[in-house]
Amino acid sequence: MSQAVSYSKQGKIGIISVNNPPVNALAQRVREGLLNAVGQAQKDKSEAIVLCCEGRTFIAGADITEFGKPPKEPGLQEVLSAIENSSKPVIAAIHGTALGGGFEVALACHYRCAIASAKVGLPEVKLGLLPGAGGTQRLPRLAGVKAALDIIVSGNPVPAKKAHDMGLVNEIIEGDLVEGAIGYARDLVASGAPLKRIRDINIDPATIEPGFFEQARKRVNARARGQIAPDRIVSCLEAAVNLPFDQALKRERELFVELVTSTESAAMRHIFFSERLAAKIKGLPRETPTREIKQAAIIGGGTMGGGIAMCFANVGIPVVLLEVNEEALDRGLKIIRKNYGITVKRGKLREDDVKQRMGLITGATDYADIAGADIVIEAVFENLDLKKEIFAKLDKTCKAGAILATNTSYQDVDAIAAATSRPQDVLGTHFFSPANVMRLLEVVRGEKTADDVLATTMGLGKRIGKVCALSGVCYGFIGNRMLTGYGREAQLLLLEGCTPQQVDSTLEKFGMAMGPVAMGDLAGLDVGYKARQSRKTEGDDPRPYAVSTRLVESGRLGQKTGAGYYKYDSETRARDSDPEVEAMIREEAEKFGIEQREISEEEIIARCMYPLVNEGAKILEEGIAQRASDIDIVYVYGYAFPAAKGGPMFYADQVGLKNVYEQILEFQDRHGEKNWQPANLLRELAESGGSFAAWDKQQA
Repeated sequence: MSQAVSYSKQGKIGIISVNNPPVNALAQRVREGLLNAVGQAQKDKSEAIVLCCEGRTFIAGADITEFGKPPKEPGLQEVLSAIENSSKPVIAAIHGTALGGGFEVALACHYRCAIASAKVGLPEVKLGLLPGAGGTQRLPRLAGVKAALDIIVSGNPVPAKKAHDMGLVNEIIEGDLVEGAIGYARDLVASGAPLKRIRDINIDPATIEPGFFEQARKRVNARARGQIAPDRIVSCLEAAVNLPFDQALKRERELFVELVTSTESAAMRHIFFSERLAAKIKGLPRETPTREIKQAAIIGGGTMGGGIAMCFANVGIPVVLLEVNEEALDRGLKIIRKNYGITVKRGKLREDDVKQRMGLITGATDYADIAGADIVIEAVFENLDLKKEIFAKLDKTCKAGAILATNTSYQDVDAIAAATSRPQDVLGTHFFSPANVMRLLEVVRGEKTADDVLATTMGLGKRIGKVCALSGVCYGFIGNRMLTGYGREAQLLLLEGCTPQQVDSTLEKFGMAMGPVAMGDLAGLDVGYKARQSRKTEGDDPRPYAVSTRLVESGRLGQKTGAGYYKYDSETRARDSDPEVEAMIREEAEKFGIEQREISEEEIIARCMYPLVNEGAKILEEGIAQRASDIDIVYVYGYAFPAAKGGPMFYADQVGLKNVYEQILEFQDRHGEKNWQPANLLRELAESGGSFAAWDKQQA
């Protein structure tokens, strides 16, 4: 029997125990061990079987390293059939998380016990997949079709107590889980309880509202952003209602195989693994010591500073919010309370939680009040002189060993560090707004940033719930530097004949959460305007932002003024086209001698996506980013690039770097060298038949 699974007895109760650290994933040796243990239990004098796991969790899912490889026997379906067809009741004892294949194992059991802190769920959709071992068939039989659809399409875990209310868990165990499950098993035997096979529960089609699946399909596809898994999940639940169990199970398997071989799932699995890889810093020893973070301070109580303070309070770290005066401080604290209040109204937080978290946030107007902070994050507006002035004060005020971080989206971190006598303690932390919601954190390593400062900050980012990506120092770092070309081409496409709606709808259809024109309106057109003015030099091409400049100078700043490129409804903020803006675009095109034309969706996508890829390649050449996959993480988590496309660099690999390179050369011939100079790395990889993925492996 596999060492990953053991079988023992306690009286007349058989105990199958899984031990496959760290998360008891369903690797081949676990599947084989489960199959053997269930078989052994059928032959002895046990009267019931408890299936439990050692370590910190129940089976937390499949071994996704096996995806895309030849299947290894036994398959999970075979294991689940053995459990479900056991002549003795099998009781799952759940702690930690029972996710994916782990929850499918539990659903194949006849009964389920869990401790109150446990969670169950089917998160496969987050990898572009659907549950492939009966999850789409057993769950709706137990929870109902609508509840099952919500659980599977969201991929979010369900807390044990809620799962108990839904009928997914039979018993909540207090105290020792295994002992409690054994006691529950004995009670079942004593009462002569039947073997409850979920597969034997029928779903009456008459209980399903007419048009339910059609509406469900429309709803999930509207939110899919290029993912096909949600649509296939609806098909599986439809099969659960309309087909016999074994036929529906076969249909589930067919759709699972379709998805596991799809580009969309490959892209989402790429993001899954890349997220974990991004946390590893090349050349930094694993044993690098870290500094203890017990107290944080934030300078600036605006939307960004308040959001960062919430990140610390949310994980129990006391934080001081520093502002210039009591009025500004009061305003900042009110914004935080308001944000927490919104979360309470959505049912995601309790009032007691808000009180506890607000108790961790202290206001201050004197630098002396942050002298003992272990990390200070400056989050004032983007003015380099102001930031340098603040860091000079921090240098005099903060204790030795404090980490001094600047939250900036494009300023020179080394110039800020030079304002102190301890540049080794300084680095950049580029949070994305709203900071309490957005998951990405670009950690910017300065020229003199110490290794332990870097290691501490990357670890702290994970602690506060962020996905961290390391960047070197350059204007805009990884994300915003790449975004420049994306925005430029979107603007030029307007002058060449596209309407704002055409550009936005094409890129939203591609999978972007919001098109670049609408995104500019949302962020405020004045933000980019001010940044351009601060960097204005002779020889700048006036064409790309000519329309945006006119809009700003006429008071049309975007959503916040009710008009930008679009007009906005004052109540719903719904956007609508504006003939006045379209006339302005035509005037600017005529002024620059640009003849407008019909432009295809394919050209819009290439014109906007390939600058991202090309600049990304330059960033890799310069060593600003560690890996192409890190760039993908930045764009998926920070810029709402569709996960089903895997990030700009993965997307380019799928298109083929030779095709991307040749298209850039074509754009260079048509539009000039200044904006379309191919990166050397892109050229080399295209000419050699290489890929960014292969380049990453070579550099590892």
